[in-house]
Amino acid sequence: MPLPEDGAMTHFEGQDVDERNVGGYAVTYNRDEIQFPVYVVAVMAAVLLAAAWVTGQTVWLVLGVIATGIAYYNFPLLETGRPTLGANQYGIFIQGFGLIRWRAIDRISVVELAERANTVHELQIGLNMLLSNALVADWRKLPFWRSLMRLPWSMGRSNVVRINLDPFNQPPDEIERTLVRLWRYYRS
Repeated sequence: MPLPEDGAMTHFEGQDVDERNVGGYAVTYNRDEIQFPVYVVAVMAAVLLAAAWVTGQTVWLVLGVIATGIAYYNFPLLETGRPTLGANQYGIFIQGFGLIRWRAIDRISVVELAERANTVHELQIGLNMLLSNALVADWRKLPFWRSLMRLPWSMGRSNVVRINLDPFNQPPDEIERTLVRLWRYYRS
């Protein structure tokens, strides 16, 4: 089935495509190191809010609301069973972003960035057309409750989608190798 030129199609071969039903190669958040800090902040938020309720002091309430916001923002890191990044025959999908058609991709590369004492691995997907034409399925319009949470992607100035690969369950070089291999296969 040919893909539409306007990038608005979200229905393939009798099956709706959304973030939870994409098929193909998929990467999720890692289960090891990431969950613990989110749980700690959530427990700390509960303790601070309970202290505010018991003592009636505003300072505990403010600290509790801040900790709750941090835990809520990072909640997607706990969704280890949900595909966050991947690819299928139609293109590369990114949670909260959409499905980028293979022919719209100009380059796929992993860049190492030095941040403080860390090295961050960032997947950069360069597009050769406007974003509105590159997306087969556009998932950027999120419900308000979901829009306040962490997104795995950011959009660069030069039409480049950037994704931090460090929290994922596969090594950055393996993700890059697989996506480049699929891109070369499906764009031909």
